[in-house]
Amino acid sequence: MELRHLRYFVAVAEALHFTRAAQRLGIGQPPLSLQIQQLEREIGTPLLLRLPRGVELTEAGARFLEDARGILAAADRAVETARRLGQGERGSVSVGFTASAVFHPYLPRAIRAYRDRYPGVHLSLSESTSRALLQALRLGEVDVAFVRPPYALDPECASERVLDEPMLVALPPGHALCRKRSVPMKDLAEEAFVLYPRPIGAGLYDAILSACLRAGFTPRVIQEAPQMASIISLVAAGVGISIVPAAMRHMGAEGIEYRPIRGDAPRALLDMAYRRHERSTAARNAIALLRELAPPAA
Repeated sequence: MELRHLRYFVAVAEALHFTRAAQRLGIGQPPLSLQIQQLEREIGTPLLLRLPRGVELTEAGARFLEDARGILAAADRAVETARRLGQGERGSVSVGFTASAVFHPYLPRAIRAYRDRYPGVHLSLSESTSRALLQALRLGEVDVAFVRPPYALDPECASERVLDEPMLVALPPGHALCRKRSVPMKDLAEEAFVLYPRPIGAGLYDAILSACLRAGFTPRVIQEAPQMASIISLVAAGVGISIVPAAMRHMGAEGIEYRPIRGDAPRALLDMAYRRHERSTAARNAIALLRELAPPAA
């Protein structure tokens, strides 16, 4: 039994007439009658009563019509689902990111653009450390991971730079350095720092530490905070200063002053990591769009 047999039978059962059904199907009436006879022989019972002016369904035929319609509808859904999955219009995509990544306008804008372009795809978001995200990528728990270097990348994965932004000095209200339009790194040597814990934000921490060491000092860290928003709040409270990605200016924390760093300043780098041989078209579409929307290198 083939799907065409079911389609032929449904056409005849709905038209209750072989000739009209044949016209609807675009085939001749004799071949259609032959196909229905073969179907009835395969099933082992008549499905139609042949009358002088058409046909009627037998009891078996009426029940078979219900089941045949269900099978054809399921087949059509399967074809449509496969087509949409193949084109990336259905399915799911999981995107992971470090906590500090979402403060740059790029990531929220890119995620919103993907949702708008592929509304039929379920997009899930998760936040974690770069190390945990890369492990989740390797295990197939996320499809795209936004991570900060340095990191160890699995051979089955690839990564590319999507953000390279300057870092700024974040100063509490009334701080002496607020009088300067830009601040050399060496002027921070005597300051108390509020920073990310290195296990949580190794990329930013190492970038800041390296810049301080190049300027001839080791930063005096008096407070660590696991969230970038917490760092900004502590700076606003006068606990210390910090060095943060330029995108943090968009937080609008009251009283905070931001100054560019003059000379050899640290950079906040963000990479997009993904599996090299991604099977999901939806995930490949997400990677392509996220790449397309990444801001040009400064």
